[in-house]
Amino acid sequence: MHKILMSALLVMAVSLDIYGAEGGEGWTTDFEAAKKMAAEKKLPILAEFSGSDWCVPCIKLKREVFSSQEFKDYAKDNLVLFVADFPHKTKLDEKTAKQNDDLSKKYKIEVFPTVLLTDAEGKVFATTGYEKGGAAAYILHLKKLIAKSKTK
Repeated sequence: MHKILMSALLVMAVSLDIYGAEGGEGWTTDFEAAKKMAAEKKLPILAEFSGSDWCVPCIKLKREVFSSQEFKDYAKDNLVLFVADFPHKTKLDEKTAKQNDDLSKKYKIEVFPTVLLTDAEGKVFATTGYEKGGAAAYILHLKKLIAKSKTK
């Protein structure tokens, strides 16, 4: 019972710490705002489709990658961060919930986490998810996906 309670508390702490009510540090929950920012900064969008309070790989991705200073430092100059969350324990406002549902249908999201890399118009050029190895490995993985898209 103690392990279950501690796991539940960890899940809540991780999801609130990374995203919070408005998306959290460096993250937005508004896809139109993300597209506008990506166009202005000429950066790709990293769009994470997450079940922040129930999906174990989503929680691992946040804990091992997105919450690390190494990832934050990389993302600050290289990505626009967007999260479409599908929590079970927290109720999203109606506008955000509808946006997330619409995006999930548009991009045919079937598993969590799904991480899309898109251009400023929202056109997907790479799809990935959770990968073992921590922040440095994930950043390298993202760099390869972005470089590959530029060679096409």
